[in-house]
Formats: sequence, structure tokens, C-alpha cells
Amino acid sequence: MLIKRTGIWALLVILSLVLVIDRERAMSQESLPAYLSDRGEGVTTSLFGTYVKKGDLLIYPFYEYEKKSKDEYHGSEVVRGSTDTKDYLGESELHEALLFFAYGVTDDVAVEFESALYETATLTRAKDDATSGMPAQIEESGFSSTQAEVRWRVQRETETQPEIFTALEIEFPLQKNRMLIGAGDWEVVVALGWVKGLSWGTLTPRLSVEYDGGDKEVEFGEYALEYLKRLSDQWRVVATLEGHADEISLIGELQYFINSGTYLKLNSGFGLTGHTPELAPEVGVMFTF
Repeated sequence: MLIKRTGIWALLVILSLVLVIDRERAMSQESLPAYLSDRGEGVTTSLFGTYVKKGDLLIYPFYEYEKKSKDEYHGSEVVRGSTDTKDYLGESELHEALLFFAYGVTDDVAVEFESALYETATLTRAKDDATSGMPAQIEESGFSSTQAEVRWRVQRETETQPEIFTALEIEFPLQKNRMLIGAGDWEVVVALGWVKGLSWGTLTPRLSVEYDGGDKEVEFGEYALEYLKRLSDQWRVVATLEGHADEISLIGELQYFINSGTYLKLNSGFGLTGHTPELAPEVGVMFTF
């Protein structure tokens, strides 16, 4: 009986602390200037419409699916020993279970870590592929892409000036013997972006350059224009036009706040150009501690 009563009191104390923290966060949100009303005071993260404040830890377990009917490949990429460099368009499918962390180190600096704990990727040979030596289908699964990132807010937003931020991302070469999943060489990305809150929403344009250790080349990387709008205390919406080279997608996301420290993220990408995934949904729950 004593253990039962102690457990009930412990649960009540935990619930009280959660409510106090939630109330403090809500009061802090109400005191923000209008241009921060959609997003709050945190540093931008690599996730759509997601920010982290000093001392906060974000934990985000999520699932992604991706389907391409025109996935470009050539024999030397997917068949060991092949020298075939002709481009083919096969079909591919991807399932990923991922875990994301972000921590606000200071008011203007944050660090991230993301890993695909388990991934299954399938590539089906193109109908006109008669020379690459690829089998009818290739499938790989297991631990996959893992990267770390440092993000720095160079200039804070004011009523007249946008926020400016930069980021450095490093992907680790942990899958040297894989063809479809993960990275076999070091990959480095440097990004630059701006954020401006307006009466009708918050805009975040960004662009990047990347270095591929396998190709030993530096080239333009991902670019995007993100729109974020807080509809109420419980709902936010995000719309993003995102591209890489000639691959462009439109991504829409809904965020539902269970409380100020926990919210559901539902999004999906839709390919606008030939080689992008036709469908790329994502679902996960964000926790803030």
C-alpha cells in the first residue's frame, strides 16, 4: 500500500512539473514580438519548421517512405566491377526508421545528430538496361546514414532585418560496402539561410554547397524556400519548395501540439520534376526536454 501511494504521489509531482513547464512556455510565447510569433526564439534546425532554444533537448523518432518510378543509376554505381557509365531509370523504394536529436548550446548555437537506425532500399532494374550487369532487383537493409551538424545564428531577427544563420553538416562514411544505403565516403555540407517573420507567415530561404569525398568535388547542394504559419496554439503548417540540382519537390507539413513540449509532425513530399520521388511521406513525434 505504501509503495502504491508513493507511486501515485510521484506521478502527481511529475504531472505538476509538466504543467508548470508548459504554462511557463506558453507565457513566454505570448510575450514574443509579432515577427517571432510563428516560431519562437530558438535557432533553426534542419527539420522543417523546427527550432531549438538554449538548454532545450529535442528528440524526434520518425519514419520516412520514398517511392521513385524514375531513379537514375548506372552500372558502376550498383554493380561491383562494372565500368558501365550509361544512365538508366529504374524504380526504387525506401523505408527508414530514424532518430533525430538537437540541443541548444547557447542562444545562437545548436548541435544536431541524426541517424537512420534501420533502412530498407530496393532498386528495380530499368527495362532498357541490358549492359550494366545489374540483376533484376537489388535490395539492401540495415543501419544507414548518420550525420552531425552545428548551426550558428549569425544575426538575430529584428522588425526590419532578417535573421541570418549558417550550418556545417558532416555525414560519416559508415557504409563503405553498401551500394544503395548510407554513405561510403565523407560528405560535408555548408549552408546559409535567412529567416523573416511577416504578418502572413515566416519565410526561410536557404542554399548550400557540398563536398563529396567519393567524387572529390564541390558543387551546389540543396536549396529551399520554406513558409511557416502558426494557426493556433495547437496547429502550425509548413510549406516548402525544395530542390537539389534539377530535382524539385513540394513538401507540406502539419504540426499538432499535444502540449508546448510535445507535438506530432506529419508531412509529405511531392515530386515536381522527373527524377524526384513521386511520394515521400514522414511521420514522427517531437519531444522537448
